[in-house]
Amino acid sequence: MAKQTRLTNCLSEARELFEAHLRDERDSSEHTLRAYAADLKDFDEFLTDWAQKPVPLDEIDSLAVRGYLGFLYRKGVSPATVNRHLSSIRSLFRFLRREGLPLSDPAGEVPSPKENRPLPTFLPVDDAVRLMEMPDTSTPDGMRDKAIFELLYGSGLRVSELTGLNRSDLNMAERLIRVRGKGRKERIVPITKEAEKAVDNHLAQAGIAPHEDTPLFINKRNKRISPAFVRSIFLAYEKKGGFGYHFTPHALRHTAATHLLESQEADLRSIQELLGHASLSTTQRYTQVDFSHLRAVYDDAHPRAKKKQERGR
Repeated sequence: MAKQTRLTNCLSEARELFEAHLRDERDSSEHTLRAYAADLKDFDEFLTDWAQKPVPLDEIDSLAVRGYLGFLYRKGVSPATVNRHLSSIRSLFRFLRREGLPLSDPAGEVPSPKENRPLPTFLPVDDAVRLMEMPDTSTPDGMRDKAIFELLYGSGLRVSELTGLNRSDLNMAERLIRVRGKGRKERIVPITKEAEKAVDNHLAQAGIAPHEDTPLFINKRNKRISPAFVRSIFLAYEKKGGFGYHFTPHALRHTAATHLLESQEADLRSIQELLGHASLSTTQRYTQVDFSHLRAVYDDAHPRAKKKQERGR
């Protein structure tokens, strides 16, 4: 591959080589491959329109990258998505330079846009408990939904991790499950007693063959359920329960972390391991949510805070 890469000065060919590298050598997921392919194709098309001709790799500079980011902003693209496009360009040129092409790093000179990242959405404890109790467990679908909710809330799973579970991933004797996270990294996480009971009930009625690679959750066609299917379940319960606000399976993951922090039964590092975050800084976002709770406790209980409030009255 290195030999081929050194011979090309064409962005479209370089894109194809990079995508092959991600697929064949990095074993990247289909989602990752699609994201890189879409970002870099968009960048290629912008440059061609901008210059009115294909732009050679060695002529792509920071001005071209800045022009592309400006183009994305004018389209109304969010800072988070702009950052993703910039990261894709950086990754491409990093790969090309590693393969031996004598190129500059045009994206390396361009600062990443600052993101106004919203605080994670989460459900109040009462609403989370109500959601857990809503499924009609006298029906097969209700048993399935109950198991889905309890696993997402009890273990903070991503929806893709939930839908990727197989029966062989369950260790019910120890109340543990094996989860495949981002980058196909595996981790072992505990499940609650309520989740254990819900999963046992689901399996007892689902008629799922006990083979190692059998999906834990299947649809009516006996195929593995998809993340979109789980999101549709959430939407149905959101409407049925009259919650008055929108929430997703990912919101239940945030809810699990937030409630663990508020209960003071887990520290940030433990929550990082539970959620499978590569960086503690990602997990620290949840402390922003918890600060509102902490501030209220502080204002009610701390002597210095109380005195300050009384002086201001």
